[in-house]
Amino acid sequence: MSAPVIERLDTRLITLPLERPWGPDVTEIHVVAVDVRDSDGGVGHGFSWTPTIGAHAVEQLLARDIAAFAEGRPADPAIWPEAWAHLHEAGSGGVTTIALAGLDLALWDLRARRSGRSVTDAIGRRRDALPAYGSGVNLHYPLADLVAQTERWVQAGFRAVKVKVGSPDIARDVERIRAVREALGPDRVLMIDANQRWDLERATEAMERLAAFDLAWIEEPLRADDIAGHAELRRRTGVPIAFGENRHTRYQFRDAIDAGAVDVIQPNVVRVGGITPFLEIADLARERGVQLAPHLLPELSAQVAFALPEETWIEDVESAGFAQLGALEHPTGLEIRDGWATGGPALGLGMRFR
Repeated sequence: MSAPVIERLDTRLITLPLERPWGPDVTEIHVVAVDVRDSDGGVGHGFSWTPTIGAHAVEQLLARDIAAFAEGRPADPAIWPEAWAHLHEAGSGGVTTIALAGLDLALWDLRARRSGRSVTDAIGRRRDALPAYGSGVNLHYPLADLVAQTERWVQAGFRAVKVKVGSPDIARDVERIRAVREALGPDRVLMIDANQRWDLERATEAMERLAAFDLAWIEEPLRADDIAGHAELRRRTGVPIAFGENRHTRYQFRDAIDAGAVDVIQPNVVRVGGITPFLEIADLARERGVQLAPHLLPELSAQVAFALPEETWIEDVESAGFAQLGALEHPTGLEIRDGWATGGPALGLGMRFR
């Protein structure tokens, strides 16, 4: 009997209002739900995701270019390299890899369903629990709200948290991080994230003042494209450098690591193109001896991270998970409690959108 091939790819663009806006211009996020049907009658369910920019472009790439490429090819994630090469003319990463994730996740879901397993078990489960950290898009919060959020994380049992920096006045960041550290106490882990807001000189000044608060990492201090700048900042500060949510291919991660620009890489499973390339990037991190911490999407990231040899952090953004936003038909089974991520779906990817 011949292996099943892809017969059809269907998409659906979904807009999800945020419970609390991430900023004045970020009040909603977007998901492109993807269904892949194969010649044996199987259906795999995947998705692409983009918070603000490019959702319609992602859906069109899937509905047109990726669907036309995929039809008639094996219904298997192994087609990813050929699909990426096919789309490369439109860009090696960014919108192209975000769109490719919809196909890849659906094919992993289909593979797991065929074997009656979860995606984690189809990859090869290594663990059942991972530490999670509380995270928030909170630079615009008043100080009292930021401290209250930190106290909620402490009460919820998180042993690590991440907050935003990058205020126009560095003194405001210092005041806020001091207050967060006081709320956390000395024994919990504190990360900060500048979301690409600084240039090299401002980042250097900021880190000279913020390093006193015992930081686990500074995330995206500079534009993600500025590898030379990150390498120089890493030479100037003793605080580990983290980035990767805006890197899209294993080549981009390799070049950043080899340039000495980063201590912690943070690939987003969707933005790099799905589970298939994420696993390659995880292998690269292991080979090069850098830490890996998946970016966002805990309902997806945890499933993949449970299959990695090394323990890594799972990021849990307050009030932004798909389940919290009421986006899913059924719970995935993932639980984040007392600072640990456990559980997950019994079959496939377990993520069907309303």
